[in-house]
Amino acid sequence: MSSTNAPEADACSTGTPEVVDDLPWIEDGGKIAPKDARVLSKQFLDRLQVLEEGTPEYQYARNALIEMNLSLVVFAARRFRNRSGGDMEDIIQVGTIGLIKAIDRFDLSREVEFTSFAIPYIVGEIKRFFRDTTWAVHVPRRLQELRVGLAKSRDALIAELGRTPTVKELADHLDLTEDEVIEGLVASNGYVAGSIDTPACDESGDGGLKYADTMGDVDPTLDLFEDLHTLGPLLQQLDDRERAIIEMRFGQEMTQAEIGRELNLSQMHISRLLNRTLTKLRAGLLPD
Repeated sequence: MSSTNAPEADACSTGTPEVVDDLPWIEDGGKIAPKDARVLSKQFLDRLQVLEEGTPEYQYARNALIEMNLSLVVFAARRFRNRSGGDMEDIIQVGTIGLIKAIDRFDLSREVEFTSFAIPYIVGEIKRFFRDTTWAVHVPRRLQELRVGLAKSRDALIAELGRTPTVKELADHLDLTEDEVIEGLVASNGYVAGSIDTPACDESGDGGLKYADTMGDVDPTLDLFEDLHTLGPLLQQLDDRERAIIEMRFGQEMTQAEIGRELNLSQMHISRLLNRTLTKLRAGLLPD
């Protein structure tokens, strides 16, 4: 780390703000030891209180504070490494947001160490990240928090009872109703999404039944059922001859000529009657 007074760094054209008389110029805040960072952070935070937001001096002090305290983010992120899937980069980025919020909201008059103030902000931001992004199915925040409570109560009751607790026992332990516990248990299923290629039973091997094999598909006859259900009352509104023609044409699959011979009418007449009847039915099915 190279540290000089701001005016000297400015003279060397290093991009130092024009006026930060009482702040040292820090080239790389990430290289400062944590012990030195604590001392410097207090100095920078004190100066940040009086600098005008948006000025180069303010940006310099704020950015230096972020760089010097990134080790706090790394420290806080370690407790979540088993939940990160091996990728800590996203967690550190989210934790850095918490650090920035802590810097912006810190007040020296509270007589609290910045480290003690910043860690809860960093951890809170990381927890919020997991809460909002790791659920495979989105559920209300109330149920997300209930899932955590259920997991802790379940572990405590298993240790006490020596077996898996019942819904009633969980409800009594959490002072909830059984319906609320059941709702939380169902919502917990949305935390992780399993693959539909997972075996549906304990049988091993590629030839076993998978969940995908048990999933239903759209039944094309359902649309036909709905159409027929809607058509029924409309058919009742037809007169006897119209219903007879529809039955012979579509039920018995007779040709217009055959229907004409049956009713002693010409094929042309049957065609007009059939078209008129079908138009009437279509108007009832599709009123728009």
